[in-house]
Amino acid sequence: MSKKSNTSKRYTAEFKRDAVALALSSEKTVTEVARDLGVSPEGLRGWVRQAKIDRGEGPAGALTTAEREELVRLRRKVREQEATIDVLGKATAFFAQDKSR
Repeated sequence: MSKKSNTSKRYTAEFKRDAVALALSSEKTVTEVARDLGVSPEGLRGWVRQAKIDRGEGPAGALTTAEREELVRLRRKVREQEATIDVLGKATAFFAQDKSR
């Protein structure tokens, strides 16, 4: 397991996957496993919770990682389209005003 080396404490997907597997297979508590790995217990608990959701073991209505990524992508696309619509509306108003002169 290799931790991504930067100061923001971001971890690779591989590191998270391996940490979750260790937490689920170990007789140690999540807190103990987190301490051994040098990650926060809250972070490891979140990774474990998300892994369970991704496997279909989460609460009803919980979003999988793929669904979360799709939601982020779609929200970004909506923002871009709203900006395009705004620009086109302003251009239409400008040209309509210009024709009336």
